[in-house]
Amino acid sequence: MTERIPMTRTGYDKLCAELDRLQNEEMPKIEKRIAAARSEGDLSENAEYHGARESQGMLQAKINLLKDKIARGNIIDPSTLPKDEVAFGSRVVVKDLKFGDEEEFVLVGAGEEDYDNGRILVTSPLAQGLLGKKVGQKVEIEVPAGKMKFEILNVGFDG
Repeated sequence: MTERIPMTRTGYDKLCAELDRLQNEEMPKIEKRIAAARSEGDLSENAEYHGARESQGMLQAKINLLKDKIARGNIIDPSTLPKDEVAFGSRVVVKDLKFGDEEEFVLVGAGEEDYDNGRILVTSPLAQGLLGKKVGQKVEIEVPAGKMKFEILNVGFDG
């Protein structure tokens, strides 16, 4: 059974737009490079040809990954979720109990993640550890770097 990937309509549309761009703009460019390199003759020693074919393979892998995410996408309307606990789409402020500093995360779906701005995938270990928690609760989350301990200070939603 394939696991569904939660996302908003915005995230879904962003993934679809990226897929369209890769298939209809980037792939034709690479195909032209391959055709031009092929016209130069002997392919066994043609570095341009081999480089273009490698680029084509990497681009196709990206396209396949996007197609998979889109196919498994489960569009969720955050307005239907509970407002008093951490849920998909919520903005949560936590206090790191080890260092004492506050951090803010927004739990987002595929296509909307931006780790530099605290927008983390709802499927990440950190987000999974925060889901369902309420203000005032303390939580210990096992992440690849070790255990993190937080206290939930605030839960809210944008818009």
